[in-house]
Amino acid sequence: MDLTQLQEIAQHERAAQKPIQIRCCVAAGCLSADSLAVKQRLERVVAETGLGDKVQVCGVGCMRLCSQGPLVQVAESTLYEKVTPKDAPAIVATIDTDGEMFHETSLHETSLQRGDLTQPFFTQQMPIVLENSGKVDPERIESYIAAEGYRGLYHVLHEMQPNEVVEAIAQSGLRGRGGAGYPTGLKWATVAKAKGERKYVICNADEGDPGAFMDRSVLESDPHRVLEGMAIAAYAIGANQGYIYVRAEYPTAISRLQIAIRQAQRLGLLGSQIFDSPFDFKIDIRIGAGAYVCGEETALMASIEGKRGLPSPRPPYPAKSGLWKNPTLINNVETFANIAPIIRKGADWFASIGTAKSKGTKVFALAGKIRNTGLIEVPMGTTLQQIVEQMGGGVPGGGVAKAVQTGGPSGGCIPASAFDTPVDYESLAQLGSMMGSGGMIVMDESTNMVDVARFFMEFCMDESCGKCIPCRVGTVQLHRLLTKIRQGEASLTDLELLEELCDMVKNTSLCGLGQSAPNPVLSTLRYFRDEYLTLVDGSASRYCDLKAR
Repeated sequence: MDLTQLQEIAQHERAAQKPIQIRCCVAAGCLSADSLAVKQRLERVVAETGLGDKVQVCGVGCMRLCSQGPLVQVAESTLYEKVTPKDAPAIVATIDTDGEMFHETSLHETSLQRGDLTQPFFTQQMPIVLENSGKVDPERIESYIAAEGYRGLYHVLHEMQPNEVVEAIAQSGLRGRGGAGYPTGLKWATVAKAKGERKYVICNADEGDPGAFMDRSVLESDPHRVLEGMAIAAYAIGANQGYIYVRAEYPTAISRLQIAIRQAQRLGLLGSQIFDSPFDFKIDIRIGAGAYVCGEETALMASIEGKRGLPSPRPPYPAKSGLWKNPTLINNVETFANIAPIIRKGADWFASIGTAKSKGTKVFALAGKIRNTGLIEVPMGTTLQQIVEQMGGGVPGGGVAKAVQTGGPSGGCIPASAFDTPVDYESLAQLGSMMGSGGMIVMDESTNMVDVARFFMEFCMDESCGKCIPCRVGTVQLHRLLTKIRQGEASLTDLELLEELCDMVKNTSLCGLGQSAPNPVLSTLRYFRDEYLTLVDGSASRYCDLKAR
């Protein structure tokens, strides 16, 4: 495979496209609502009406507005929501027989529900990671190549030295999108300089936060984007083997990754002498059993090695002694999905987006008590107010948003009074929360914040690997205290004990699971302490008097 052949594939794919495309979402959310049957019915109706030479029905990845699925888009201007197979004839009827223009069909005469592509949910997004989602066929490599796929990989292999690739990523300001926000270029540079018999690249696709579905959607919608990013990273650090660690609960993502890897191998875009260069790179998939702790990098590597997924003390860090004690680069799905566009468009382009310390965009899974549930991608620095009230459409039924939980079980609850906060790593940390992988759960006035804290603590308690006592025992005791408070059986002394125990678990646990498990409790105590006080013996004044002593 050379550049000319890659361009020929792209040109052939574009030439084969028919004048009008009907795109049907076949990501997991819409598939669960029977979108595959919708797609099949559309294909039959197009054939029966004689429009097969002018209209193309294609399955595409996530169209983002998941709450309204199944979604079908005709050309670039018309979106239909909650489509059923019986709606297929009405959709095809909006297309003139010449296949070149639309005629207005009175929607009130049909069951079609028209979506608004001009609403803020769509117009205020800046797709970089999601630029191909809802546009390319995730099961056809030709569709990805037609969207400039694998051009970035060719560029680095033939026009850049490995150290220049590392420098470009560092200059872009990209930070890891898995939660910690560590500078990606710095991590790559560390692995590149490390010495070892061989090096590895791992994509952490073990997405386990409640309410999070960003990585799953990217893998289902644009798997080749992740493969290309991993290959570029491998070239930059000197690795020849990569692994994608993905949980078994994502069968559609796994299937499409398997298809994508086979297709890339067939075209010589993975394997030996990629693009007629000396660079070899192979990617294998490792399927996790669903343990949340395996999202922690040392536990993840132990699982890949065939061991029980338990975290290990650091240092040594994976960058110097990781998989089988060799230098290992670990980034998550969204981080790798940013690499190809940075290479294609330049580090300065990416660095011009976002804030001074948080560059680029961030993908969020917007869920909870919100009108528009789905995926959004916004520039770093976008305020919570804009995300919740404008893009999310606010709380259904005219309700009022009370708080937003960011960062999953590791994050915190941010009150509505702080919704003017820009979403970036530093600002969220100052509020006692974190970016996390991108889950964003909206709560309204009917939500009891003690219940929220108890829910996340129960999750951490169940998912604790049990290796260290502070996490294994501490989360159980925290959950018992929260239950006691919620049942109205606690005292002010229990409330003080809750805070002391949070501090102990946070500062003495072995890995990030235990260290961050108290965050939802601490943030709800910080912003919603009155809800705790109403549930314990005594009054707020008595509590203040006790603290004053």
